[in-house]
Amino acid sequence: LSTELHDITEVEYRQLRLERVVLVGVWTGGTIEDAENSMAELALLAETAGSEVLDAIYQRRSSPDPATYIGSGKVEEVKALAEYYDCDTVVFDDELTPAQQYNLERLLGRTAIDRTAVILDIFAQNASSLEGKAQVELALLKYRLPRLRGKGRSLSQQGSSGGAGGASGTRIGTRGPGETQLEVDRRRLVRRVHKLEAQLREIAHVRSTQRKARRRSQLHNIVIVGYTNAGKSTLLNRLTDSGVLVEDRLFATLDPTTRRLQLPGGESVLCTDTVGFVRKLPHQLVEAFKSTLEVANDADLLVHVVDSSAVDPQAQIDAVHEVLRDIDADDVPELLVFNKCDVSPEARQFADLADGAVAISAVTGEGVDELLRVIGERLRALAAPVELEIPYDRGDLIAAVHRSGEVLSSTSGETSMRLRARLADSEVARFAPYLVDEAAAANGAATKAVS
Repeated sequence: LSTELHDITEVEYRQLRLERVVLVGVWTGGTIEDAENSMAELALLAETAGSEVLDAIYQRRSSPDPATYIGSGKVEEVKALAEYYDCDTVVFDDELTPAQQYNLERLLGRTAIDRTAVILDIFAQNASSLEGKAQVELALLKYRLPRLRGKGRSLSQQGSSGGAGGASGTRIGTRGPGETQLEVDRRRLVRRVHKLEAQLREIAHVRSTQRKARRRSQLHNIVIVGYTNAGKSTLLNRLTDSGVLVEDRLFATLDPTTRRLQLPGGESVLCTDTVGFVRKLPHQLVEAFKSTLEVANDADLLVHVVDSSAVDPQAQIDAVHEVLRDIDADDVPELLVFNKCDVSPEARQFADLADGAVAISAVTGEGVDELLRVIGERLRALAAPVELEIPYDRGDLIAAVHRSGEVLSSTSGETSMRLRARLADSEVARFAPYLVDEAAAANGAATKAVS
């Protein structure tokens, strides 16, 4: 393995030897179960990134230590643990500042990374489309920029003024030894960041044009959101038979996929799968994936898929809501869907406790018909009610109103039936000849009452 290592790829290297890691966390609030769940999730993230988790410890503190995150005493304990296991890397459960990372690597004598770096690594491994790769690279560069470090005095900053007679007599003239490698790297990264941002702005413009075209089609748009590995892509495949990638691992989906869905009432809607969320999602990723995540802002309804078999489903719901607030999509109507009821008996209990929620299994299809019915009702509830007066000899239209809309009330007249119903915008034109002018009808009723 020590020869010809430069001839194999990073993925092949990881297949030959998994990176050995020890996990470290700081518990600043909440219950001990919250701390253990967070560490368990960090272990799953590390394994997804291609590492072998050897051990995990966490510390109770009121706040992280500003210099070393865990304090000098705990650093010695972690160092002893890392030497005992002969691990390659120590992974911390929160984002480290550049100073903390530098101090920890110096004291531990090995690589120290944080949860943010692990998540970025997973995204980098899974990105496949041009947009996804650009978004991940941009997030990685913004993460690395403040962490660039020189390599000793040989890469020190440029010298200040001082000639041969000055304190720094070894300097040539007053300009110093020239540009350092650190400054060259920093400038190169900044140029690359600007290029990626321009590229993503163009992609965002294309996405905006696509969204405008979808709005002109007058089709409702539902967006599937949720925690990573909650079953969002499986649900999209179940609803639309779209054939998108489905894997039992974190962040298998990075690129949004939109498909047309036919509801039981006959109306068509657009259904979009999105990237999964996670607790402590790096802000670099939220910023880089903003053009992708903005699809949630334009949704008529968010279908929030929850993994009911998770250790703490409520914490996952809260994490998703936090990201939705970050992208200003927290005011979009939401439908909670508790997935994996085939393996979690608690799914139906969760659904009963949450107002209007549905329990399903995206794998077996259990509860999917009920989900489609509720989606149809929620979308129709967004439309303003209309008044229709349809003759009895057009029974087909009366049946069509019941089939494609939500009938709020009906009144039988001598020659026609008066219906008050909610219909999709695309369906209202179909019944245009039978629409009742509510203002005229109200004036007529008032005139009749006066006379």
